[in-house]
Amino acid sequence: MEGWIGYALMTVMCWGLYGVFLAEGAASMSDPAHGRIKAFLFVGIAYFLVAILAPAATLLARGAAWSFPMSGAGMSLVAGVVGALGAFGVLLAYGAGGTPPVVMAIVFSGAPVVNALVGVTRLGLWGEIRWQFMLGLFLAAAGGGLVTVYRPAAPNPHAPPPATTAPAAR
Repeated sequence: MEGWIGYALMTVMCWGLYGVFLAEGAASMSDPAHGRIKAFLFVGIAYFLVAILAPAATLLARGAAWSFPMSGAGMSLVAGVVGALGAFGVLLAYGAGGTPPVVMAIVFSGAPVVNALVGVTRLGLWGEIRWQFMLGLFLAAAGGGLVTVYRPAAPNPHAPPPATTAPAAR
């Protein structure tokens, strides 16, 4: 297996777990009005630890030059902003009644379609596109649609707890 596939699968696992842990973190804040914002704050702290301190230490350890071309720095900042806005959108979706299995399925079926369309356009590859690629995009979008339409019913927090039965006497 090529090395990049392992890294891609690592990302699949991490981002697949992200939505579940984010929802649990927000709920565990025990603050219905501000729990999602508090959870987002800790996502930012995690980004600081993982995406600022670790790369800075690596660059220092490797003796890298501390020059950052504006085009690369600017586009990287844009990427960070859209990534953070996406994470915030996930939290807003949860606050509006979405659940991790459905919200994340929609995100992870729709995001590759957006990525592919924008990437192919920016790279000027429309002349290289085969029908199988377009079918894959359609199937990904259809999957997100099916998850949305046939999502499991969310539990009703106001419903009485299910009745329990006592064990039968012997």
